[in-house]
Amino acid sequence: MAVEKNSTAGVEIKLFSSGSTVGALRELIPQFERATGHRVTVSNEPGKIMLERITRGDTGDVLLTGSTVIDELTRQGHVVAGSKRELARCGAGVAVRAGVPKPDISTVEAFKRALLDAKSIAHTTSGASGMHLLRVVERLGIAQQVKAKARTQPGGLVGEILARGEADLAVQQIPELLAVPGLDFVGPLPAELQITSIVSAAIFSRAAQPEAARALLEFLSTPAAARVLKAGGLEPA
Repeated sequence: MAVEKNSTAGVEIKLFSSGSTVGALRELIPQFERATGHRVTVSNEPGKIMLERITRGDTGDVLLTGSTVIDELTRQGHVVAGSKRELARCGAGVAVRAGVPKPDISTVEAFKRALLDAKSIAHTTSGASGMHLLRVVERLGIAQQVKAKARTQPGGLVGEILARGEADLAVQQIPELLAVPGLDFVGPLPAELQITSIVSAAIFSRAAQPEAARALLEFLSTPAAARVLKAGGLEPA
């Protein structure tokens, strides 16, 4: 995808990103760097942790995360008002280790049975999907059973827990599951239990490289970038 080089070529851009775009950024960032001469350093954290970190005063150049987090940071003055670009949407899903029989999760009851039948379940504690799962299992009346066999981490790719053989089943946003080798994607959560996240990008108010940040924002908004996002499990906005 074509990106024009400019007078600020060669600067370092600090990108704060949540986990749903990890897989797509593996392809997109090198493309952008080759086209512009800029360097992009990526910090990946769940939106909740990122919000707390930025509220405390940390800053960068570009923010790529859920729209609700960007909206809150805009209200706080940490993000440039009007700079937000909605890029894609994604839902949560289930994965198992490659080659393992896939459980039926096509209905609410089937998903409930799959959770109860699994010996261990991997999920985040601070990521949007992990917090959503905790609300779901409360609703289904199986919170204690799931908590007893949970394999958790604050954020990151919980599919890696699954790939190491330390869990039977993982629940996370679909792009994050697809980003981990050695897994088989089972499918999305049943519609009645689904959570949809809108992934957006924006520019920090105290960006050290505002011109380069705008270039990255434009790049992430191109049709070519949208195709990479789609291949990574995100539905372009």
